[in-house]
Amino acid sequence: MSEIRIDLRSDTVTKPSPEMRAAMANAEVGDDVYGEDPTTNRLQEKVAALLGKEAALFVPSGTMSNQIAIKCLTQPGDEIICEYESHIYTYEASGVAFNSLVMPRPVWGYYGVMPLEEVEKAIRPENIHAGPTRLIEIENTHNRAGGTIYPIEEVEKIAQLARERKLLMHLDGARLMNASVSTGVAPAEYAKYFDSVSLCLSKGLGAPVGSVLSGSSEFITKALRVRKIFGGAMRQVGILAAGGLYALEHNVERLKIDHENASLLAEGLAGIAGLYIDPKQVQTNIVMIYLRNPDWSTEKLVNQLLKNDVAINAVNHERLRAVTHLDVNRDQILETIEIFRKIMEA
Repeated sequence: MSEIRIDLRSDTVTKPSPEMRAAMANAEVGDDVYGEDPTTNRLQEKVAALLGKEAALFVPSGTMSNQIAIKCLTQPGDEIICEYESHIYTYEASGVAFNSLVMPRPVWGYYGVMPLEEVEKAIRPENIHAGPTRLIEIENTHNRAGGTIYPIEEVEKIAQLARERKLLMHLDGARLMNASVSTGVAPAEYAKYFDSVSLCLSKGLGAPVGSVLSGSSEFITKALRVRKIFGGAMRQVGILAAGGLYALEHNVERLKIDHENASLLAEGLAGIAGLYIDPKQVQTNIVMIYLRNPDWSTEKLVNQLLKNDVAINAVNHERLRAVTHLDVNRDQILETIEIFRKIMEA
C-alpha cells in the first residue's frame, strides 16, 4: 500500500499536536482510582460544567462510555429505543446485549432523526409478553447518516415523551461539539434533556484517547463501579486527560474549518460523473459519497484511491465515507477532488 498522505477514513486518525503533547508530558498526575489525579479531576469538572451536569467520569473510549451509561440506566430484560443505524446498534459489538442483557428496539430515522410518532409506537405497553421499554438513546451528530445534526426541537419533543412515559434518556454525543459549533446551540442546551451524556475527545477534538460520561452525582457514583467492572479504571491517567483538556481549550472553534472542508469536498465531488452527494447529509465534517458507476465497486475505488495516497472507508457496496479533521487542510481537499476526478474519468 502507498503511503497515506491524505487520510479521510475518520476523525479518529488525528494525532496530538506538539502543543498537546507538551501539555500531556507536563501533566500533574496522581492515582485516579483513589480520585487523586488532579488533571483528570479538572477534565471531569470542566466537562460536567460544559454540559450542565453535576459530575463526569473519564473513560478510555466512547464505546465504554455508552456501555457504562446503558448498564447504569437499565435492568436485564429491558428494551432500549435507538435509531436503526446508531453507533450503539451498529458498531459496539452487540455490547448492549453482552454487557447489560437488554434488547435494542431500533427505529428508522430520516437523516438520523427518529420521527416522534415512530418512537412512541416503539414504546412497549405494560404486558407480560414484552420487555419493558426503559431508555431512549439519541446520537448527535449521527455518524452513519453522514454527520447529521439532531435538531434541538426534535430532541425536546422526544424528551417530553420520555418524561410522560417515565423513560430515561442517553445522548451519544461523540461528536456533540460538531453539532454545537455548527448550530450555535450550547452543549448544555442539548445535554439538559438527557440523564447521561457521552462526549468523545479523540475524534475532531484531536485528543489521542478518551471520552467523558456525565450525569447526576448519583449516576456517576454508579458509573464508577461499572467502569471498574468493565476494566476501565486507570491510575496516573492525567497524562491522557491533559490531552482532553487541551482539546477542549483549543480545538473546539476550529471544528468550523473541518465543516468548511467537508462542504468543499462535497461540492467538488458532486460535479464528477459516477458520484452522487446528498447535500442534506453534509452538515458537519462527514461526507457520504454514493457510487453511481456500474463499472466500479466501492472496494475497487478505495484501492485505487490508496494508490494515489488517499484513504477513505467504504460503508457498504454503494457508499463511501470521508471525514475531515484537523490533520487535513484545504489544499489536500482540493487535491482529493482532483484525484477522484482523474480516477472516475480514466
